[in-house]
Amino acid sequence: MSGPGHGRMQTAPVVKAKSFGPSARRLLGTLSSDRPRLVVVLLLGVLSVGLSVLGPKLLGDATNIVFAGFLSLQAPAGATKQEVVEQLVASGQQQQADLVSAVDFTPGAGIAFEALGAVILAVLAVYVFSSIFGWLQARLLNGIVQRAMNRLRMQVEDKIHRLPLSYFDRVQRGELLSRVTNDVDNIGQSMQQTLSQVIISLLTVIGVMVMMFLISPLLAVIALVTVPLTLVITAVVAGRSQKLFVAQWKATGVLNARVEETFSGHAIVKVFGHQREVEADFLAENEEVYRASFGAQFLSGIIQPAMMFVGNLVYVAIAVVGGIQVASGLLSIGSVQAFIQYSRQFTQPLAQLGSMANLLQSGVASAERVFELLDEDEQTPDPQPSETAPASAKRLAFEDVSFRYAADTPLIDHLDLTVEPGSTIAIVGPTGAGKTTLVNLIMRFYDVDSGRITLDGVDTRRMTRDDLRSRTGMVLQDTWLFAGTVRENIAYGNPDADDEAIAAAARAAYVDRFVHALPDGYDTVLDDEAGNLSVGERQLITIARAFLADPRILILDEATSSVDTRTELLIQRAMSQLRQDRTAFVIAHRLSTIRDADLILVMEDGRIVEQGTHEELLAAGGAYRRLSDAQFRAAVIEDADEEPDAADAAGESAGSSRVSTRM
Repeated sequence: MSGPGHGRMQTAPVVKAKSFGPSARRLLGTLSSDRPRLVVVLLLGVLSVGLSVLGPKLLGDATNIVFAGFLSLQAPAGATKQEVVEQLVASGQQQQADLVSAVDFTPGAGIAFEALGAVILAVLAVYVFSSIFGWLQARLLNGIVQRAMNRLRMQVEDKIHRLPLSYFDRVQRGELLSRVTNDVDNIGQSMQQTLSQVIISLLTVIGVMVMMFLISPLLAVIALVTVPLTLVITAVVAGRSQKLFVAQWKATGVLNARVEETFSGHAIVKVFGHQREVEADFLAENEEVYRASFGAQFLSGIIQPAMMFVGNLVYVAIAVVGGIQVASGLLSIGSVQAFIQYSRQFTQPLAQLGSMANLLQSGVASAERVFELLDEDEQTPDPQPSETAPASAKRLAFEDVSFRYAADTPLIDHLDLTVEPGSTIAIVGPTGAGKTTLVNLIMRFYDVDSGRITLDGVDTRRMTRDDLRSRTGMVLQDTWLFAGTVRENIAYGNPDADDEAIAAAARAAYVDRFVHALPDGYDTVLDDEAGNLSVGERQLITIARAFLADPRILILDEATSSVDTRTELLIQRAMSQLRQDRTAFVIAHRLSTIRDADLILVMEDGRIVEQGTHEELLAAGGAYRRLSDAQFRAAVIEDADEEPDAADAAGESAGSSRVSTRM
């Protein structure tokens, strides 16, 4: 198919990245359809974190039991706790007295192993059930994320089918594939790795903060110093690294486009000896990916070490102040031990959030690229209600049709053309004259700017695209076969056809001549590029597909350009049968293929400059005669000063046509 940018594709224009917040909120919005499950995930997270937060407090109680037992063994048997404290004060050991007074013990009783065992069993149960709830939460959340990615892929797939052909003309195929595959996969991995941890980390911070304030408000305030520092560090670093993550994925898309383009044209690269240039381009684009990736990872990687450094400073402060409070009798040793554990639990999720910043930013950067695709302008919707032409409709009319790909570059202006049912219309002209553009307008790959195209009097823009295209069979110069068997590729023209109909279409298109030489006949599996068939054999299969579709309107765009002369003659006979009682459009450069056309249109610069039969146009001695001479005669210069030879005239005709479409 033709259009501006087709053939030598152009990269989509760079769009300024959205801010992190709106894109992240939109990404989280993809989970909205699983709200009941998200509530269960949150409840499981609360249970898991709540139990894990109880662990240090219970371990602190165990420490107090052991320490109390140790003190009871050091105290004189038969004395009371008050007497021990008074003896310490009397001997000038005020600090030890304060410490002992904060501990509940009975002199001479020893360690209460029964109570200690009960506490240890409670700690074990707490951590076991916390792990179970955490596992259930992660499993359920992973299912939610994967379903969201499944829906996102379906949205992207549906969007691609609603995009106009002009989008694919201006966007490189590798860039589009990168968004559909790499970016969507990166979103899924980022959400799967971070979402569960973010929930757990935030709940842990809240739960630990509550426990710290219950143990010691003073130490809790010291621990809270990490929060503003964390926010400042994360905001500063994340703001800079986010731009690099966006650049990384844009550069990755460009690199993928380069690789896809190079591999698709590998033989051409070899033939023209452009390996060095291709390698140089690849190295430059790969270096751009490296620089953006390295910068993004380096900057985002600073966050976790910075959080750990802040956490260690706070840890030292808590140890010093906590030790003073224990010595003063304001806190028990078990409480300080529990608080130190809580301080680690408090700073660890903050550090984890910092370490996940690179994953979050990378995922949001990919989400921006996918959302840009989802936000692209779609083709105009089918009319509601729509009109339809009779099932046997074959009369096409162009009524004052004007069209241009670029607003400032005219292509087709005020074209009037009527194609009677059952006739074969050949369209010839130099490259860029607008031949394939006519086909694109008939199929509504593009809509006309003014005027209208009618099918038996019905404006094709009032018909649904499916209705219009279901009446049309198309064979293009560029063959398209998918990975599957020969039989399946032919049946693509009519999925309901039986084996007998498929075989009949294959015989009509002369596929049957070579298919039996294949390893498994009609069941031979073709690879992605159908490399196990010649170019001509691939073309024959596409023609067989058109036979099987049995269309009312047939479009042949250089359909025999890739076959040998003998096969071309056979296909011409087959096409003659296929065109019977059908309206056919034949776009051709080789004039030998359209001699028997009912009407030949000669186009230049989007205008029909001549029309008639083969003999009439030759006799007229105009543009068609020049094209014919350029193909079938040697370049004979009769008088350079008076008459340019045929080849020069044809070249001038082609050179005068500089338009945005490519045939």
